[in-house]
Amino acid sequence: MDAKPERIQKMAGLLDTALHQRQVIEPVVELDPGLDVDDAYAVQMINVARELERGAAVSGKKIGLTSAAMRTMLGVNEPDYGHLLDTMAVADGRAPIDRLIQPKAEGEIAFVLKEDLHGPNATLEDALAATDYVVGAIEIVDSRVRDWKIGLIDTVADNASSGLYVLGNRHIRPDELVLTDECMQLFKNSEWVNAGCGADVMGHPALCVAWLANKLHRYGVTLKRGEVVLSGALSAALPARRGDRFEAVFNKLGTVAVEFV
Repeated sequence: MDAKPERIQKMAGLLDTALHQRQVIEPVVELDPGLDVDDAYAVQMINVARELERGAAVSGKKIGLTSAAMRTMLGVNEPDYGHLLDTMAVADGRAPIDRLIQPKAEGEIAFVLKEDLHGPNATLEDALAATDYVVGAIEIVDSRVRDWKIGLIDTVADNASSGLYVLGNRHIRPDELVLTDECMQLFKNSEWVNAGCGADVMGHPALCVAWLANKLHRYGVTLKRGEVVLSGALSAALPARRGDRFEAVFNKLGTVAVEFV
């Protein structure tokens, strides 16, 4: 008898408990070395379904590991993805630290879709055509794995280390700016810390969205009209504590700010 389904369910239970009790677990690959990436996505989907049963709704997707340096460090050749829920959206710019364990903040370009985007052959042009507008964003990543000791399987199982997200107020159609040249300066407590541009995420952030549509097709999932897609960090994520304030200042997408309270 195949014990894999039971092991997947067990891992999902450990991560779900960690999320809601704000506690960490050891890396997934240490707890169950036999799980592979497809198993990790199955773990992720079990816990997304649990959140939907608790009343949450899927608001979009996030793409991780979009930088070549991060993929090389983890020994993988493609990004990963996770689910965004409406309960993760920070509408007032105040991120409740008590919901998080070991958060980090990073600036991104978000896409909001005006029509469904289907794989398996979605192109950059398809992603742009399906986009209603782009908007600056700060993603607050978090890990339920102790000390961020993560590899690909760990982060995929942990919903791509999703935490919370903040969207800016300036909505711009994708044909009204050059996305590869849209750059961001990230400030922490009024001090400049790093910067990045759209070209830093797989060469073009819309390529990330197309990759996601094609990857999701493998699991029978479609990017839906109205969904938010966080296309990947433009620069390194920075640790956050209560009282910290981050500002992502974009060329044309304006400023997005979040304070940890």
